[in-house]
This record gives sequence, C-alpha cells and structure tokens, in this order.
Amino acid sequence: MSTLRLGDIAPDFTAESSEGTISFHEYLGDSWGVLFSHPADYTPVCTTELGTVSKYKSEFLKRNTKVIALSVDGLESHKGWIQDINETQNTTVNFPIIADEDRNVSELYDMIHPNADSKLTVRSVFVIAPDKTIKLIITYPASTGRNFDELLRVIDSLQLTAYHKVATPANWEHGQEVVISPSVSNEEAAELFPKGFKEVKPYLRLTEQPNLN
Repeated sequence: MSTLRLGDIAPDFTAESSEGTISFHEYLGDSWGVLFSHPADYTPVCTTELGTVSKYKSEFLKRNTKVIALSVDGLESHKGWIQDINETQNTTVNFPIIADEDRNVSELYDMIHPNADSKLTVRSVFVIAPDKTIKLIITYPASTGRNFDELLRVIDSLQLTAYHKVATPANWEHGQEVVISPSVSNEEAAELFPKGFKEVKPYLRLTEQPNLN
C-alpha cells in the first residue's frame, strides 16, 4: 500500500465496530470525518483520549463531523475497555471503535510503523472532507496523547478555507483575522470581503473571518 497523502480519497472499508458493522464512506455520508487509531485497548493514554472525545461529541457535531476510532483488538475487548473508559473518565463513549484484528484498516491507512512497533498502530489522525478526500494527516508517537482542541481548530480552519478564499495564520483561532489568498486581486478582495481588509504587504492582506454572523 502506498502512503496516503493530502487530497487522496480516503480508502473505503467495511469493518466490525463497537456499534455494529460499518461501511466507512456510507457511515460518513455528507459529514466531515475524523478517523483516529490507538495502539491497543486498555492503554492509559488512549483511555484518556477516548474519554475526551466523548466529552467533545457536541463540538464535533456543531462542525458536522463524525468521529470513529480504531484499535487492533477485538470487539469483546472493546466492550470491556469502554466500560473502563466510562468509569475512569466520567463519560459515555458515544462513537464507534473499529475492531481491526486482521489489520486490514491499519494497513490501508499505513497505521503500523515497524520501526516504532511491528504490531501496534501508531496514533494516526485523518480528517476527511464530505467529498472523501483527506484534508489532514497527523501521526503521534505512542507516548504522546493528542490535543483535541487543536483538531477542532484545524477543522474550523479547513471548513472556513474550503468555502472562502482565505487561509488561517499561525495560532489562528475561530473568530480571529484571516489571510486573503494570494490569487485574489485587491479588486476581488473588495467585493469578496465587504468589511474591508488591510494590506500589510502586497502578499499579506488581513480581513475579518468571513463566515461570522
């Protein structure tokens, strides 16, 4: 399997999960998606991650985004682990966890990095747009938990820049100024951004975030 890159179509698959059989593209439908993998069940960092995502479910829903996790352990193991997550993280797991015992999905998405571990999946994250193209790939080592505030920030940026001719600057957060795309002339910018813009340099023009009410 060749390495997946930004803009590639996210491979479709059918797999068993904690919420039944899932056909991935069908599951996503017209939503954005986050697919994220875990090295194994009953691991401490993953337990905190899945608990956090459960608590963030409403934030993902606001962004029309479905989350789906993956581990190379089986369904019975998942069921027991979910009970532990609910108990220790004071939450209720409210999204599917794929049982990838045959490593089919892990291999499709290049989630096993032999130099890190020959059997367990690394902490991969894929953000997928409604057209099923991959918009973000991040891979963390097994020892480092993911920052889901950052993933929400990235989804905000991806959704904004998909529909407006802007980009988001360093450390941008929802509600802050954005950068006008270099391909947009000043004349176009005046029409596209009626609240105005400031030209710091010809290539660096800032405007208010255009999709705010």
